[in-house]
Amino acid sequence: MTSAAPKLSVVRDSEKKKARGESHAVPLSHPAPVPGAEDGIGAPRFDTLDRVNRALLARLTHGISPWALASAWADWSTHLAAATGRQAELAQKALVDTVRIGTYAMTRATEAEEEPPFAPAPDDHRFDDPAWEHRPYDLMLQNYLAVEDWWRAATRPLRGMNTKNAERVGFIADQLVDVLAPSNSALTNPEIQKAILESGGANLVQGGRNLLEDLSRQLAGKRPAGLDKWQVGENLAVTPGKVVYRNELIELIQYSPTTDKVRKEPVLIVPAWIMKYYILDLSPHNSMVKWLVSQGHTVFIISWRNPTGKDAYLGLDDYRELGVMGAVDAVSKIVPDEKIHACGYCLGGTILAIAAATMGRRRDNRFASVSLLAAQTDFSEAGELMLFVDEWQIAFLEDMMWDQGVLDTHQMSGAFRILRSNDLVWSKMVRDYVLGERARQNDLMAWNADQTRMPARMHSEYLRGLFLENRLTAGRFAVEGRVIALRDIRVPFFAVGTEKDHIAPWQSVYKLHLFTNTDVTFVLTSGGHNAGIVSEPGHPHRHYRIATRYDSAPYHSPDEWAATAEMKEGSWWLEWERWLSEQGSEEMVAPPSMGAPDAGLPPLEDAPGTYVCGK
Repeated sequence: MTSAAPKLSVVRDSEKKKARGESHAVPLSHPAPVPGAEDGIGAPRFDTLDRVNRALLARLTHGISPWALASAWADWSTHLAAATGRQAELAQKALVDTVRIGTYAMTRATEAEEEPPFAPAPDDHRFDDPAWEHRPYDLMLQNYLAVEDWWRAATRPLRGMNTKNAERVGFIADQLVDVLAPSNSALTNPEIQKAILESGGANLVQGGRNLLEDLSRQLAGKRPAGLDKWQVGENLAVTPGKVVYRNELIELIQYSPTTDKVRKEPVLIVPAWIMKYYILDLSPHNSMVKWLVSQGHTVFIISWRNPTGKDAYLGLDDYRELGVMGAVDAVSKIVPDEKIHACGYCLGGTILAIAAATMGRRRDNRFASVSLLAAQTDFSEAGELMLFVDEWQIAFLEDMMWDQGVLDTHQMSGAFRILRSNDLVWSKMVRDYVLGERARQNDLMAWNADQTRMPARMHSEYLRGLFLENRLTAGRFAVEGRVIALRDIRVPFFAVGTEKDHIAPWQSVYKLHLFTNTDVTFVLTSGGHNAGIVSEPGHPHRHYRIATRYDSAPYHSPDEWAATAEMKEGSWWLEWERWLSEQGSEEMVAPPSMGAPDAGLPPLEDAPGTYVCGK
C-alpha cells in the first residue's frame, strides 16, 4: 500500500503552494473522504479493505473494470429483450445472410466466379493473402465475416440505451469475434498451412522458440527481441545539446546550433509525459529536433522524469508549474527579451494549452505562437480511449494506483493493444509464434517499448477533469483557484491532426477552432498518432491538407474543412517551419549561449541527459 513518504511530500507541496498564494489547479469531484481519512486518496478501516480488494482485482484485469463491462452488457441485453422489432430485424438478417452465403457456396462449387457477399474492412489485413479467395478458405472467411457483420448489427445502439454502453458493447463484441477469426488457427489459415508444408513444421519450432524468448524477456524486464541494437544516446536521441536546467520533474535540453545565424525566437517543445521525449529526436534521418536546428532554430525540449510510487501525489498542476512554466522561465533567461514558439505534442499539447491560457489571463506575453501536434483541448469526442472512461472505470483505476502509486507501463500498453487487437495481438501472435517470423524492428518500435509511468494523482485529475468532465472547454477548469479559457490565448495557433489517429482523432483536435479567438492554421496529415507526426521531408507516401481560419472568419465543420483544404504531397514539417518563421522576426542573429551561467543556469551535462534513461 502507499507508504508514508508520499504523504509527507503532499504536505511539503501544499505548504509551497500556500506560500505562493495558490490553491490546487483542478478542484475535482473525488469521492468524499471517509471520516478520519487524511485526504480523498487514503481511507481508513473498512473502506481500505474494499480498496485493497479492488486494487488486487485491477492488477489481474490490467485496470479494466469488470463492473463497467457488466453494466454495459446489462444495459444492452435488457433493452434488446424489450425490443421485439430489433429481434425480428436480427432474425431476418441472419436468415438473409445464410441464404446469401449458401448461394455463394453453390455458385463457387461449379467453379464459376461470384462476387463474395462480405468483404473485410479496408484496414483489416489478416486476409490479404490470395489463398483466402480460393475454396474452402473463401467459405470459412465468408462465414466469419457474416458473424462479424451480424454482431455489429446486434450491438447498434437501441433507443433509450446509454450511448457509451452501446459503444462499449460493440467494442467488446468485436474483440470476442476476433478470437474466432479463421486466421488465428492452423486448421483454417492457408498461410500457416503453406508454411508448415514448405518448412516441414520448422516454422512451429521457431515460433515456440520466439514464444519462450518473449516470455523470458518479459519476466526479466527486458525489451522485446530485436530492439537491443537501439540505444538512447548511441543511435537514438543523439542530436548534440546540453541539459541546461533540472528540477524534480524535468530536464530542459538546449540543442547546439548548426548554422552561423539563427532565428531570434527560440522553439520550446513540450512532449507528453506518457512517452519519452525522443520520439521527436529518433534517428538522425527522422529527428524533428535535428531538422529544426538545421533550419536555423534554437530548440529546447522537456525531458520528463519517469515517476515512481513515491511520486503518487504529483498533480496536474505540478506538471504545468514545474514542467511547462519551469521550462519557459529557463528559456526566458537563456534567450532574454525574445518571445518563444511553444509546441506541445499529445498530452504535452494539452498541458501547454492550459499553461498558455493561464499566461494569457495574467497578460504574460512570452509566447510568439502555440503549435499543438495531435493534441486535444476538447474531450467530448476523444476517440476509442473514451470507451475506458466513466465513473466506474476511473474509480477502479484510482484504487489500483492508490496501491501502486502510479499507473504502470504494462497496464497502459495493455489498453493500447486492446484498441488495435487485430494488429497488435492476434496478427502478431500468428506471425511470431505460429509462422515463426519476426517483424522488422525500427527506431519507432524501440521508442514505443521504452515506456513510462504516470503518478496516481495526476492521472486521476487528468481523467476526471479532462476526459470525464471535459472541463477545459466547458469553462470549469480552474488554475490557482480561477477558471481559465482558451480564448485568452491571443497568439496564432498551428494545429496538426493525423488521419488514422485512434488516440486523438483529428476531428477532436480540430475542435480547437471552436474555443479560440485567434488565427488557426490546421494541418491534417497522413499516418497515425506517432508515425503521422514523425514525417520527415523525403519520407515516401506522405501527404497532408492545410488551411488557415483567420480570427474574423466563420467556423467550418471538420467535413467542410476537409472538402476545401488544399491537398499537398510530402511532409508537413516544411509548412510548419515556414509558418514559424512568419510568426517571428525576419532578422537572423548569432546563436545564444548554451545555458545562462550568469543567471544560474550553467550547462549540467550532455544531451540526452539523465531522466530519459530512468526505468
